Amino acid sequence: MPTAATSLDGTLSSHAPADTRAIGRALGEAAAPGALVALIGPLGAGKTQLTKGIAEGLGVSGVVNSPTFVLMNEHPGRLRLFHVDAYRLEGPDEAFAAGLLDDRAADGVTVVEWADRLAGWLPDERLDVTVEPDGAGADERRITWHATGDEHVALAAAALGARRAADR
Repeated sequence: MPTAATSLDGTLSSHAPADTRAIGRALGEAAAPGALVALIGPLGAGKTQLTKGIAEGLGVSGVVNSPTFVLMNEHPGRLRLFHVDAYRLEGPDEAFAAGLLDDRAADGVTVVEWADRLAGWLPDERLDVTVEPDGAGADERRITWHATGDEHVALAAAALGARRAADR
């Protein structure tokens, strides 16, 4: 009989874009092949800053920008980064037709910005990260996360759990 999926939740604060990148960097450093990070948040919330940090943690040396018009960029690093931007997609069918999430990603780390546009299509086991403006300061962000599946719980515990303890 299958056991219930393991999950873990948490919240972090970011006070500047550099904080958001540092959180991402911790994720990239702890990431294992097959990791899927699903980013959710309004325009300008810091999803791309978080992705740039993940890229730094993976040892990506090239420029990482949001692939809004090309839908996905691949970056070599310790693990290959597959950076997907679903902003312009009409829905999951369009993402599937474009081949945005396929078997290549099993050997790398996939980060999906605007992941909420692919609801119901992403695998159940993943790390969902929501980035939202928080407080009066223009750079204040609340970063909430929900990890599902053993590998993603381990990633969240290693990267975000340690930051969360330091954030208190």
